[in-house]
Amino acid sequence: MNLQHDRIAALCEQMKFARVASEWPAIAQQAAETEASFADFLERVLAVEYDARLERRRQTMLKLATLPAIKTLEQYDFGFASGAPRAQIQELAALGFIERAENVVLLGPSGVGKSHLAIALAYRAVMAGIKVRFITAADLMLQLATARSQGRLTEYFNRAVIGPKLLVVDEIGFLPFGREEANLFFNVVAKRYEHASMILTSNLPFTQWAGAFADDQVLVAAMLDRLLHHAHIVQITGESWRLRDKRRAGHAPRGKASKH
Repeated sequence: MNLQHDRIAALCEQMKFARVASEWPAIAQQAAETEASFADFLERVLAVEYDARLERRRQTMLKLATLPAIKTLEQYDFGFASGAPRAQIQELAALGFIERAENVVLLGPSGVGKSHLAIALAYRAVMAGIKVRFITAADLMLQLATARSQGRLTEYFNRAVIGPKLLVVDEIGFLPFGREEANLFFNVVAKRYEHASMILTSNLPFTQWAGAFADDQVLVAAMLDRLLHHAHIVQITGESWRLRDKRRAGHAPRGKASKH
């Protein structure tokens, strides 16, 4: 092998230019064939390394975000989900609400795509280089309770609650919280209030949230006051996607015919 190539490979390894090490010969060959300037060659080499590092960073952030799946807004069926406010969702897709530390609350019956939209907005944020964490409400409470019992509550709050610029909490109200869990969740909202954004999903209207938080009307009122002060409420109506798919497969009834 060419000794100069060996020296370049060694320098790339020392400087952690992994993509440059593998790509520069082809770029150099193309530059020679097109009579590109040295500046053009250098720019292309640096661009290749920058793009590779950006992609590695995105993949690392995606792993840390703990999204349950990759879903995009382009995959969302607005044609079926006729009750989804398309213009509002497209505005949120610009991610300006994150920079303004505003919240998004997605409300609607089960199966209308609330989690899909929450994941899609979170994925878009990750691709924009924003630190994101996705978790269900039940898992969040379990982790908070465990951290408290182990004397690591402050550490957990700093790392998992305050740390992400966008915190997504899915399925609020799916399982009711006890009083201690309700207090913990109130602290999550209070810690992030006017500092960082949250996306929450729930199949319960706000008037029924007290039932999910130990029937504590005072706590829920204080929590909603903070949560909704700077918030976008996305109300989604329509039929369950899952029931639609079952009907298409012939596994769910379409409803009984009316008797005359």
